[in-house]
Amino acid sequence: MFVAPDPGHLRLRNSSRAVVGVGLAVAVAELAGLSLTASITGGLAALLALFTVTDATVRAQAWTTALLPAAGFPVLALATTLHGVPTARDAAFVAVVFCGVYARRWGPRGHALGIFAFMNFFITQFLHAVPGQLPELYAAVGLALAAAALVRFVLWPIERRTPPAAVPPPLPGRGLARTTTRQAFQATAACAVALSIGQGLSEDRWYWAVGTAWWIFVNTASRGETLVRGFRRVLGTVIGIAVGMLVAIPLHGAAAPTVVLVALCVFGIFYTAPVSYSWMMLAVTVMAGLLYGLLGVLDPALLVLRLAETAVGAVCAALAVVLVLPVTTHATNDAWIQRALRSVHAATAEAAARLAGSPTADPAPHAAELELLLGRVRMSLAPLVHPLSPYRARKARARAVIALLDECAREVRGLAAVAADPDAGHDARLAAACWRVEAAVEALTVPGTGSGAAGGTVREHRPAAPAAEPALAHLHGLERLLAELDAPLRTAPRASLVRS
Repeated sequence: MFVAPDPGHLRLRNSSRAVVGVGLAVAVAELAGLSLTASITGGLAALLALFTVTDATVRAQAWTTALLPAAGFPVLALATTLHGVPTARDAAFVAVVFCGVYARRWGPRGHALGIFAFMNFFITQFLHAVPGQLPELYAAVGLALAAAALVRFVLWPIERRTPPAAVPPPLPGRGLARTTTRQAFQATAACAVALSIGQGLSEDRWYWAVGTAWWIFVNTASRGETLVRGFRRVLGTVIGIAVGMLVAIPLHGAAAPTVVLVALCVFGIFYTAPVSYSWMMLAVTVMAGLLYGLLGVLDPALLVLRLAETAVGAVCAALAVVLVLPVTTHATNDAWIQRALRSVHAATAEAAARLAGSPTADPAPHAAELELLLGRVRMSLAPLVHPLSPYRARKARARAVIALLDECAREVRGLAAVAADPDAGHDARLAAACWRVEAAVEALTVPGTGSGAAGGTVREHRPAAPAAEPALAHLHGLERLLAELDAPLRTAPRASLVRS
């Protein structure tokens, strides 16, 4: 995690900005004379606004941030009003779960609004908020979102210098063939069962089981991904509880050191989220313990209960993805790999057009899209490359696919850089090389194409281009890599790589 690449120090800057945004939100709430419960609500609202809003443009992010109250305020009112009516409260919570997951079909905006709605219900359970506190909760959330927006769009507008990593669009489909629709039913079933079992363990802290089941479904698209995420969540929680025993309990809720440590946890959440779910959960768990300390209810038994509730939620999520409308890892892996390959195709075609003199052709957006899709491929293949996976042959092939696609991305980035050079001239050999790359991609993605097609296109190419011809060098590199991808993707049966 500490040696993971951080191009442009983007993770570092996002993490630092999150600390500033959350700190400002809490400071404003305190200066406004709001209660501790409201200040914590505001801090968590700011964290969510900075963490979940991932639209591709700054303008879209601003719109999504502005819409967060529309998703959060009604849920806050519903959750606090039903606080003393357990049956109605539970039914409403399950309904919010379904709507929150179903909203992901509308892309990053629906994803962010769904999470914000769910977490507003969750936070009211965490803080045991009652109807009389609703006005100051509204004030705290409103001030927090304003503070987060001020930091994000005015004081520290990172995205204006470095475009943010947007979430790739979900896989296509209609009705129950749509992954987000299936997940809505899966998450609802998992959360409903987790709620029932969690209340059997504790009538006051049952919500951790529901929260665990919910978050395991975030940013996953298949059975295998969900199972791996559940394992990592439990692992991070176990380590986080051990750290909480050593750090949070001895503080006894002392304000100054607790605030400093909470700030470190916020930094850790944002810094580790892109590279390690277990490390992120460690930071979340320690922060939760520190907040319990501020509220004066922290003790070792509570942390142990948190672990038990987390285990319940993880088991319920695992059973739901296996038994309720399962989305196979096979189908998801194949779909994301093909989308990445088609992105290679599009980038190559745009580069060829640019080098041929087209002023409008631009491979850069497709190169950026490829980076996003590769992140999704890695997540999709994570179950196969996990250390506990017993399928050695599939693990080796999955690792080969990831490595080769990473190499393809490097070649595409290099090709895009060459095409952007106004002095780069057109060579007749470029068109032929681009055609061979496009044909190799089609051979890997078009159903029914012979397994030797990709390799055949490469065997026809000319000797490697000299260093003075970088565009040809990148294209020949892509030819070679696509030929090497043919073996792991088409090993008989082809599905042996992606079936799980």
